Amino acid sequence: MDCLNGDDFLAHQRVLVIAPHADDETYGCAGSIARIKSLGGEVYVVVGSVASIEQYGGEQTSGLRTVTADTRISEFQSVAELLKVDDWEVLFSGPDQHMALDTVPRRELARLLERDARLSLDNVRPSMVMIPAISYNQDHEALFRACVTATRPCSPGDRHFVPHVLCYDNTSLFWTPERERFAPSLFVDISEFLQIKLQALALHTSQVKDPLYHGSPEGMELQSRWRGREISAEAAEGYAAMRVVL
Repeated sequence: MDCLNGDDFLAHQRVLVIAPHADDETYGCAGSIARIKSLGGEVYVVVGSVASIEQYGGEQTSGLRTVTADTRISEFQSVAELLKVDDWEVLFSGPDQHMALDTVPRRELARLLERDARLSLDNVRPSMVMIPAISYNQDHEALFRACVTATRPCSPGDRHFVPHVLCYDNTSLFWTPERERFAPSLFVDISEFLQIKLQALALHTSQVKDPLYHGSPEGMELQSRWRGREISAEAAEGYAAMRVVL
């Protein structure tokens, strides 16, 4: 029996990527997005929140510094253009929700993802949804839970049913209790798109860190190449499949 052809499968996907923050889409999915778009597929991105925030240093600084919402939005827009995504949306742009999505009722988050957001499941009607894997970050966990609720099984015809639901990787997922360790079960070969993934992270200029940081461009490249070695490829992105219906 012939193996499933990856290009043929990806070329026919209409993908919705749901990211807690601008840059999570790059850590987890940028190579896959670039490959899908090169094949003629569609990709839409929903970002949970963007706001001005104080954060620890950058590539050349230490201590706390302020990064504005306008900076983050501008950076993300550049990444969206590089990856040629079809459209994107930010759910929350105020300081009350940024890094505090866990304070938003899950019912509200799920409702936005299901039907109320401009790029909701009902409006985009994706064949595949890529959601953040659970982690120590409260926004990632809150959005993961809301995504699971929004993509729950339903009676035929009640609402849009997503056949493929995948949790994507992040360079921070090593820091978690053993029972919650991320274990990819589906891989996308991004050998031809690794440089685009690295370019995308570089465009998130305010987030670029020292090479020894796990989320640095160097750290992300090492992880991508390690995932690649797991499938005998130059580079890959790993996903935990919550549901794949063929």
